[in-house]
Amino acid sequence: MHTNYYFLRQLAPALETHMLAEHTLGLKFMECFSQDRDEVVLAFAQAKGKANYYKPFYIKATLRPDFSGLFFPDAVQRARTNSVDLFASVIGAVGEERRVIGVRSFLNERCLAVLLEGNFALVFKFFGNRPNLLGFYQNDVVELFNQKLTTDEQLKLDAFDRPIDQSYAAFERAGFDYRPLFPTFGKVVNEWLHHKEQEQSGSWTGEKKWALVQDVLGRLETPTYYLTRLDHKPTLSLLPIGDNQREFTDPIEAANRFYTAFNGLTTFEREKSDLLRLLDKRRKRAQALIDATLQRLIAREEGVSHEEMGHILMANLHDIPESPGAKSPERVTLYDFYRDQPVILKLKPDLSPQKNAENFYRKAKNEKIEEEHLNGQIAAREAEIARIDQQKVELEGIQTLKELRRYVKQNALFNDQQGSLITTDVTELFKQVMVENFRILIGRNAKNNDLLTQKYAYKDDLWLHARDVAGSHVLVKYQAGKTFPKTVIERAAELAAWYSKRRTDSLCPVTVTPKKFVRKPKGLAEGQVIVEKEDVVMVVPKGE
Repeated sequence: MHTNYYFLRQLAPALETHMLAEHTLGLKFMECFSQDRDEVVLAFAQAKGKANYYKPFYIKATLRPDFSGLFFPDAVQRARTNSVDLFASVIGAVGEERRVIGVRSFLNERCLAVLLEGNFALVFKFFGNRPNLLGFYQNDVVELFNQKLTTDEQLKLDAFDRPIDQSYAAFERAGFDYRPLFPTFGKVVNEWLHHKEQEQSGSWTGEKKWALVQDVLGRLETPTYYLTRLDHKPTLSLLPIGDNQREFTDPIEAANRFYTAFNGLTTFEREKSDLLRLLDKRRKRAQALIDATLQRLIAREEGVSHEEMGHILMANLHDIPESPGAKSPERVTLYDFYRDQPVILKLKPDLSPQKNAENFYRKAKNEKIEEEHLNGQIAAREAEIARIDQQKVELEGIQTLKELRRYVKQNALFNDQQGSLITTDVTELFKQVMVENFRILIGRNAKNNDLLTQKYAYKDDLWLHARDVAGSHVLVKYQAGKTFPKTVIERAAELAAWYSKRRTDSLCPVTVTPKKFVRKPKGLAEGQVIVEKEDVVMVVPKGE
């Protein structure tokens, strides 16, 4: 929650106290520089001497797609080389640097602004994997830290506040689902609410859910800050959740302790926590599949089975009204001797009663085959869960990076084609299908398609897309020294057709080309690309 809306609401007044209230005239924005691609340092002070600042206050912002956050160090050592000055137009002329006049958060948004004299502002934007630092003059962006996020140039300062109807009436209209009303809760708060719901017995009425939401809001308004561990990694929380909780009352100190804990993780700790987190996800997925399969088996047991229908029909042939050509009526009410009550059977009118009974028996045979298959799936998932639990126990006992990587290699856990550890699981980002040991990745939406094609594709990967319609980008990952088998290409094309607007077509044309012939010029919409060279295959859409 270190970039959560509710935390930033607490952080803003604390920062204002440090930057303004403790200094009658307010600190000046003295310097902004970067000496790391995804890190920016801002220096504020009352004045600048020949070598040092007088009463400085520093903000170090990390703005990576996979992690963003703020750190407030006592001192910052600027490197003599490999550093660059930024935001000169916002700072002002030498000796006339602009003073801080306030710090504010924004309604229902993950942003924090440092307000400066002359209608200038510095805005830290923590939007998912698109964090950035923006310089505003009046309502318009005049400076960007991450120049690649070109859409940020169109942002308006007065549009950051996001009013949302969070009344009980809106809660009722949402079907007593709080998530559309409170998108700012985030993962930690949602998990807290989920745990609280599980702890309570009995059915949850709308009033009970609303009372729980109001209780959480009260906690978030006057919080204690907890440095804890959640999902095997350091987490800053405004609620007492997770393991090894340490409490703080100052949001700046809490932010610093979290930042230090998270960025102080060793390579061993990061890789180990990544593995444990991914194993947890696999276990959860396997358990969900078991639950879904059990529900299918339970549903099959309810009502009359096809075998019973066949027996009932054969036992009551004399009660079936005759029709021309010895055919059957569409519906017939017969005595169910299994349950001692009438039952309505649907029959095929173009078949005789005897043939309808044969049809029921054939379906019953298929049902038994399907039941065996479902039971086999359950057994396989239970074995997978047992294996995952054992792997988690073994991983917990590993103490060195060398042992960890040896274990990963020996057990074939999460390895890419070069044999190195994957620290970001692509299965979390994209759909994945394995065909003849070739990995096929499928984009989930337009934005996700861009991520797949621009960040996770290499020039020799095979790229596929249903021709002339909207759909998922599909990649077949290249394996050194191997050509793509025709069967793999056809299967990937079937998936590209299935995850497109041509899903219901009887035959679909699919573009197939190496990734090196796919490019995305500046200005194209999300998911749009230009293909410079292509082959086309015709396939029948077919899903997983």
